[in-house]
Amino acid sequence: MKTRQLGANGPVVSAVGLGCMGLSAGYGPAPTREEGVAFLRAAVERGVTLFDTAEVYGPYVNEELVGEALEPVRDRVVIATKFGALGGRDSRPDRIRQVAEESLRRLRTDRIDVLYQHRVDPDVPIEDVAGTVKELIEEGKVLHFGLSEAAASTIRRAHAVQPVAAVQSEYSIWARDVEAEVLPACAELGIGLVPWSPLGQGFLTGQVSTSGQFGENDFRPGFPRFTSEALAANQPVVDLVRGIAERRDATAAQVALAWLLAKDPAIVPIPGTKKLHRLEENLAAAEVVLTAEDVAEIDERSAAIEVVGGRANGHESFD
Repeated sequence: MKTRQLGANGPVVSAVGLGCMGLSAGYGPAPTREEGVAFLRAAVERGVTLFDTAEVYGPYVNEELVGEALEPVRDRVVIATKFGALGGRDSRPDRIRQVAEESLRRLRTDRIDVLYQHRVDPDVPIEDVAGTVKELIEEGKVLHFGLSEAAASTIRRAHAVQPVAAVQSEYSIWARDVEAEVLPACAELGIGLVPWSPLGQGFLTGQVSTSGQFGENDFRPGFPRFTSEALAANQPVVDLVRGIAERRDATAAQVALAWLLAKDPAIVPIPGTKKLHRLEENLAAAEVVLTAEDVAEIDERSAAIEVVGGRANGHESFD
């Protein structure tokens, strides 16, 4: 597996990481604990070194799963987790410290490699948040600071207090909002970008039915882009990706990921899956080389497609 560095001062990780949320919640029935542990260890065996979780996933049980699975290989992996989404956006300094201690316990580790603020708290100055994480870094409990779904101005303010290693935002061929301000700010400041839902919550793979029918415990039907009307209207995006995939002898998922990898060397997508063959498919995207013409075609044609439906609730950036 190829590696990349998350920004100027962040950790070196696999070019494609793993979003772990779906192993516990969100996308239909979760695997058993034993199956989840085996899956995560299989990911390590295949070269994945960046694992993304959060206290709110489950809640709590995803961190526990990740902790159990990765404890035997702790020094070989980078674990990222988050505070500031459970029960609101509470990022008061005392709460950050409480969450960090509880996450350390659930993750069975003595340090958190990347600690993200999950969502910006409008009631707590970002300088206070960054200052608290800075203290945790000085204490050795956290190694790197991250922000999730933060606006460029917020990133700059936080970075002035404690260097930000990574910013996590939704970014994919059908969600390109970060290109206007966030991506340029990250490039300027030497910050890595970690796209979540790089496959459009499965839509870009072409495997999502346009009927809008999903299984039990799948939260996508509640999102504006996953109504049957929006899915049908957004099919041109899937057609675009499929066309490039056929030319490159790759899958749609691999093209969607390869496009992100081609955008900037400090971008590390974290697609999530519960299936080993999908994991292997996603990891192989690191070997798919898109030409400059391919990237330009995807850029231009996707920009001309008006995506129907807003991004999922609660994922908007806040200053």
